[in-house]
Amino acid sequence: MTAETPEIRLKRLKMRSWRRGMKEMDLILGPFSDGRLAELSLQELDLYEAMLDENDQEIYTWISAQTPPPSQFKALIEKISTGISFVE
Repeated sequence: MTAETPEIRLKRLKMRSWRRGMKEMDLILGPFSDGRLAELSLQELDLYEAMLDENDQEIYTWISAQTPPPSQFKALIEKISTGISFVE
């Protein structure tokens, strides 16, 4: 088995970001992955990938500041949340 190239990893993570189980998460993570995913460090990409394994409803509550994110995801959630406006 060959190692995954950085380009393939970014494409895979973008696909996972746009194909979530919850439309709201598609609309949040999809544009983030298109615009900012390539800017993340390898450590941040590892965290992003781990976050994608979490439940969409949980991730949504973290991004919308309904509940605090786990400490390991706090900085990443802040990056994703920057520029997002939630209407109540």
